[in-house]
Amino acid sequence: MSPLTSRNINHLRELESESIYIIREVAAQFEKPTLLFSGGKDSIVMFHIARKAFWPAKVPFPLLHVDTGHNFPETLDFRNELMKNTGTTCIVRLVQDSIDKGRAVEETGFNASRNKLQTVTLLDALEEFKFDAAMGGGRRDEEKARAKERFFSHRDEFGQWDPKNQRPELWNIFNGRKHMGEHFRVFPLSNWTEMDIWQYIYLENIDIPDLYFTHEREMINRDGVLLANCPYIPLKDSDRIEKIQIRFRTIGDMTCTGGVESPASSLEEIIQEVAATRTTERGTRFDDKRSESAMEDRKKEGYF
Repeated sequence: MSPLTSRNINHLRELESESIYIIREVAAQFEKPTLLFSGGKDSIVMFHIARKAFWPAKVPFPLLHVDTGHNFPETLDFRNELMKNTGTTCIVRLVQDSIDKGRAVEETGFNASRNKLQTVTLLDALEEFKFDAAMGGGRRDEEKARAKERFFSHRDEFGQWDPKNQRPELWNIFNGRKHMGEHFRVFPLSNWTEMDIWQYIYLENIDIPDLYFTHEREMINRDGVLLANCPYIPLKDSDRIEKIQIRFRTIGDMTCTGGVESPASSLEEIIQEVAATRTTERGTRFDDKRSESAMEDRKKEGYF
């Protein structure tokens, strides 16, 4: 039995139409836009909608992936296969290169992560290719800092965001005017929820990485967060390593992306699980637990 009703489908088509409108506005208003792609479900959905927006022509802008070097191998394999199958250009820039050039400093310690270092690599890539708009898959329901974002989010010449100084967007009229050196982050999926994303993936039969479905994996239990056992995470004496049935609700750097114990092996089961859960999607992200304002602080500095 389908988990979607006609009401669900109508709602999803309205969200899709809004996102197509925003992506087309970006193509119309900016000279050199790009779409930020991570291989996670939100960026996959955003790319799928972008392809619809310009079909049968190809997407008229490149994708940009900031690779921490600590990504799940499954995510990178999925990205490469998707780009090959769709004939799409995906520019990859490495955090490791930023470290080697002295542009970023590697964190040390048990909780070290390269997640924050992505900001330097991203801003350098935007400058390198002179991108004046970068579309991201952020949604307002994910985290309180993301909830403050407009669809068209202005960034100054240093790539920084001022949440107290944003432009009004009445009647979906978007102002993309900027000075030399400034750029915009644009969030076509702003009004979507995690449930909307999963139901849309089901409706459109979109391929996603196997990481989102249950599989057995060796995990580190650290302070209640389940992290994938990998060479990038130094072990504490208190860490417990165990093989469990796991899946990921969100995918990012392996050092800070937590999994959830789950038997969900199909989209239908994932939708049922998301409907019943009482924890937020980013509740499994170790980097968001560093402080109450961790995400907002990173975004002010130029993070996604």
